[in-house]
Amino acid sequence: MSMAGKAAISLAALSVVAAPVAASAASGVRAASATSGTSQLEGNASWVIGLIGLMAGITAIVLVAENDEDSPVSP
Repeated sequence: MSMAGKAAISLAALSVVAAPVAASAASGVRAASATSGTSQLEGNASWVIGLIGLMAGITAIVLVAENDEDSPVSP
């Protein structure tokens, strides 16, 4: 598989993961609902965006650093 193909697959995977996160972060309006208790799990999701960025950076480094000199050569 060529490097461009790998980059396209990586970009597609990243967009599948990042699109819902970006959409939920972009909407400032939250639906109100009545609850009997409070949740202890609420917090900031910025670490998720940072983790996705870190994974994208590592993937880019791996793709760039890959050595394709082992392709077969006809005699």
